[in-house]
Amino acid sequence: MGENKVIVRYAPSPTGPQHIGGIRTALYNYLFAKKHRGTFILRIEDTDQTRFVPKSESYIMEALAWLGITPDQGVIQGGPCGPYRQSERKSIYKSYAEELIQKGKAYYAFDTTEALDTMRSRLKAAKVAAPKYNAITRAAMQNSLTLPAEEVTRRLEAAEPYVIRLLVDPKATVKVYDQVRGWVKVQGASLDDKVLLKEDGMPTYHLANIVDDHLMGITHVIRGEEWLPSAPIHALLYEAFGWEPPLFVHLPLILRNQGEGKLSKRVAQESDTPIFPLTWDDPTSGITFQGFRERGYLPEALLNFLALLGWHPSGDQEIFTHDELIEAFSLKGINKSGARFDVEKAQWINQQHLKKMNDGYLATTYLLPSLKAKGLDVSLDKAIEVCHVVKERICFPKDLPEESIYFFQPPPAYPHAVTQPQKAFINACITQFASVHPWNSETIKASSQACTQAAELKSRHTMPLLRKILTGREKGVKLPLMMAVLGQEEVINRLKTSQKSLVTS
Repeated sequence: MGENKVIVRYAPSPTGPQHIGGIRTALYNYLFAKKHRGTFILRIEDTDQTRFVPKSESYIMEALAWLGITPDQGVIQGGPCGPYRQSERKSIYKSYAEELIQKGKAYYAFDTTEALDTMRSRLKAAKVAAPKYNAITRAAMQNSLTLPAEEVTRRLEAAEPYVIRLLVDPKATVKVYDQVRGWVKVQGASLDDKVLLKEDGMPTYHLANIVDDHLMGITHVIRGEEWLPSAPIHALLYEAFGWEPPLFVHLPLILRNQGEGKLSKRVAQESDTPIFPLTWDDPTSGITFQGFRERGYLPEALLNFLALLGWHPSGDQEIFTHDELIEAFSLKGINKSGARFDVEKAQWINQQHLKKMNDGYLATTYLLPSLKAKGLDVSLDKAIEVCHVVKERICFPKDLPEESIYFFQPPPAYPHAVTQPQKAFINACITQFASVHPWNSETIKASSQACTQAAELKSRHTMPLLRKILTGREKGVKLPLMMAVLGQEEVINRLKTSQKSLVTS
């Protein structure tokens, strides 16, 4: 491993589905690693077993795989820094917590749950807004700072329950440098003596996070802004161990579409807006949250959309391929202010990626199977031709069958109320179109205009009628282009069939 090699990690907890904010964090880590030919690690932080939700870990793996965010090391890939699931690293952390005690940077605390509740109640009664276990309160609690040394030894030998807490100096000024916000300063008096090792011997997030990042050689910690309040604690831990801290990069919050408040499950429920990459059946509420994948979003389009939620490229380019994102990504482009989640922008980006997709792939993957299920036997060439013109008008590939069905079967016959001149226009089209050669959008447009003029009508009185007769719809692919793809014989046949249902008014 080179001295300056970039090593980053994405470290989700299996406590539910990954919100797109978490996926964005994974993406930024991945892009940064690939940009600098570094290493991207996926680490599962499952030390809080009380919040574990079954299937969460497999959901994380499936979501990243669908999006093409592939770790270099992780639970599945393995690697030299394993194991990559923190619950399997339990034996590692206790020695580090005890090292801090030996250095005078941490201490044993034997307080019962009841004693802690009493302390917090007393502080709340005294109008303390946010009760803390700190330099003031610890003096009245049962810990190795207040108990005689022999009493501490006795309790440890008797295997009494204890936690190990970080010793925070209330007079210290803790400084953390953040790539996005610059220097962040916090007074030690405002910090808790955080628990580092729990009664069950499992580390808390703070200890496990720091130890694992150090052992895995993490050079940059790229994570959400919600972790910024924890950064001073982490800075203190790095200082206590005597380790060089990584560079911290805290990403801006993702805000709801109106720009106020964080994106959340509540937003998804109220607006039917997807906020998860894949569909999630919530075991607690019983609610099913549909994912971007099931809505029809393309993985490369979702990556493109997420990349722009909090990062701005150096130029004005908005549509990126996977490789272009890697090439363009830079930490300097990360914004400080919150990013507004605009689902309409997501749809637009999806549409732009759809337009660039191979017509043959769209035909064989989305269109032909649907037509076959309807009993329609269509050639691949025809399906490709239709995909080419229809994809310009839709946002999602899954909409191809519905939006193109009129190319393969005529609309149901029903009476069309028309004026006598409009009826004359349709009759003229039947005659005129038979002699059009070559049959293409330009010649069709010219012939249609000639028929309109011959009937002494305006295009607004003829073109909508022509479309309605041919497709049964009021909107769709540009009329001359649609007719060119539909074919000369089919256009004339549908017009002849419609003659019987034209009702003059």
